[in-house]
Amino acid sequence: MIKLYNTLTNRKEEFKPQKGNEVSVYVCGITPYDETHLGHARAYVAFDIIIRHLLNRGYGVKHVQNFTDVDDKIIKRAAENGVSPLALAQVYMDGYFTQMEKLNVLKAGQYPRVTEMIADIVSFVQKLIDKGYAYETNGDVYFSVEKFKDYGKLSKRDLADNRSGARVEVNEEKTNAFDFALWKKTKENEPDETSWDSPWGKGRPGWHIECSVMSSKLLGDTIDIHGGGQDLIFPHHENEIAQSEAATEKQFVKYWIHNGFVTVNKEKMSKSAGNFFTLKEIFEKYSPRVVRYYLMTQHYKSPLDFSDSGLESAKNALQGLDDAYLRLCQKVMKNEDIADPDLIRLKNNFLESLDDDFNSEKALSYLHELKNIILNELFASDKRRLAQLKYLFESMFADSLGIILPKTQTDEDLQRLLDERNAARAAKNWPEADRLRKIIDAKGYKITDNPDGSSALTKKI
Repeated sequence: MIKLYNTLTNRKEEFKPQKGNEVSVYVCGITPYDETHLGHARAYVAFDIIIRHLLNRGYGVKHVQNFTDVDDKIIKRAAENGVSPLALAQVYMDGYFTQMEKLNVLKAGQYPRVTEMIADIVSFVQKLIDKGYAYETNGDVYFSVEKFKDYGKLSKRDLADNRSGARVEVNEEKTNAFDFALWKKTKENEPDETSWDSPWGKGRPGWHIECSVMSSKLLGDTIDIHGGGQDLIFPHHENEIAQSEAATEKQFVKYWIHNGFVTVNKEKMSKSAGNFFTLKEIFEKYSPRVVRYYLMTQHYKSPLDFSDSGLESAKNALQGLDDAYLRLCQKVMKNEDIADPDLIRLKNNFLESLDDDFNSEKALSYLHELKNIILNELFASDKRRLAQLKYLFESMFADSLGIILPKTQTDEDLQRLLDERNAARAAKNWPEADRLRKIIDAKGYKITDNPDGSSALTKKI
């Protein structure tokens, strides 16, 4: 039984999809105006673990993740660079996929873009106007928050709180300062490609409306899981609820899931604070496999404090897992279904930790318990049990946690060097064995000498 923490109710709940084993999932995607960063990685690795576990538990998952490919930030950055806004967005969308592939994040089933949904957005906005929840003023359309009686139920804010922090931008003509834009009229000097015809004049969608329209069109009026970073709870997700439920008169989302922030020295990572790290920068120093492992060392709801020391610890932990697995592969190549009761118990404990609000931190502890079992039993004569250990490691490490398995060594030159070193050791020619070890080490591999006289190679992370 899967239990998850629902931000809407502020409690852990048993997960019950609307349609049996079919699960609809909508995750807020990026606004592609800059490089993909560590905060993005935290969110999408967290939801990748969630998707993988749902699949492993037998659910069919329909997963949608959007791209906000037209936005003030994109238009501004494109003007600074002297390029087309849509071309700029495409560059950073391509970059996003490149970095997520390195992190082994499963692709969503669909990636809708705002620019592909304009007609649907216009229709949705008109519906809100017709129902009395929205109003037009001088080419802009706003949602009237006071008309939606449940506003604030996700963030637990009331209108008085919102009013005290609300502000009116230049050229905005809201009835109330805390109303939010559904449609924004075209500003002077904005490019034609970011402007579309509408009943209210030329313009483009506000930020919040896109997710309501995309999720409704692709997943239905009520979806099972919707999520993103904690910074999206208010105002983005709060506004999504208001406009969706006002339009459909149905519950918008059953379960809201939000991942914690990435912090640096306990402060939220942000460009304004100067503590901002792109994945490109991080991958120059650390393998994406290490970064993925690091992102799983804290529960997805908890803040993750970024540091080189944390990444070094993750690197060392992952190296130990790699070493155990590759030494196991040297002993047994085949896999065998788990039959031993103690291994079945370990597998169930691992899966139950993920059943409990997708607790990757606890799941990793069971993976390391398995590593210790492997190291203790590497030289046992029971090949059948070793084959079961290999199967269990791969299902936990790769299938559930999505860490790419280390590659077994196939380089002929490297294998020749290892064979020569083993021969030197057998002849007790220790200077030659040491010389060959240093050559292998310089090629980026470490050697583990086993008690039976064999040696195993592991690529250093």
